[in-house]
Amino acid sequence: MPRDTLDFAPVAARVSRLNERYRHHSATSVVERAIADADTGRVALVSSFGAESVVLLHMVAVIDPAVPVLFIDTELLFPETLSYQREVADHLRLRDLRVIRASRTRIAAIDAQGDLHRTDPDACCALRKAEPLDHALAPFDAWITGRKRFQGGQRATLEFFEAEGAARIKVNPLAHWQAEDVQDYMINNRLPRHPLVARGYPSIGCAPCTTPVDQNEDPRAGRWRGTEKDECGIHFVDGKIVRSPIQRAS
Repeated sequence: MPRDTLDFAPVAARVSRLNERYRHHSATSVVERAIADADTGRVALVSSFGAESVVLLHMVAVIDPAVPVLFIDTELLFPETLSYQREVADHLRLRDLRVIRASRTRIAAIDAQGDLHRTDPDACCALRKAEPLDHALAPFDAWITGRKRFQGGQRATLEFFEAEGAARIKVNPLAHWQAEDVQDYMINNRLPRHPLVARGYPSIGCAPCTTPVDQNEDPRAGRWRGTEKDECGIHFVDGKIVRSPIQRAS
């Protein structure tokens, strides 16, 4: 919904109102209200088209398939992810899918050989993910994410709506879901699965930095295996990119 700049309260005030207004709503209802409520302003869904992404993509497509969907193509993704992205976008008839990539100039200046992920994965994520996303989100007042409390760490106390500094609002419709809720939704709605999940990849990022996990491992153990890094860097504090890794709770 277009915002009225003459009557648009600061982010923190709008987040407080939204959480109070929709505190007891379902995930689907939160998506619907986030898209329509004037307090959220202009909204986009950011999706990796990963293992669980199809849940929110389906919710948005059912409510309004014209909502902008931002997909960051790092150009280091698995071919299966790119194929899955096309399959899901077609299956759900998404009308405004925007493929986001880092600028050619930045790539040439910082990662001309394409091997930055080996020497400095944080810098690679900043270059290929966080910076392009920050630019792509500039026209929006809020963005929908798939973050959930059960994922732990800083996510353990997530609300449906949270302030991203003074810049914009994060909407977390699945904040209160458990892992089984995600699977049930996918089964009940007969949604296509990412092909790598069946091959031992419960969390899917860039191909050079993702490995399969064993049955008893944490689902994110295959991300940046052998390093202390655990997040891709798509985090903002006070409107600025956070480039250092955010650790899982032990």
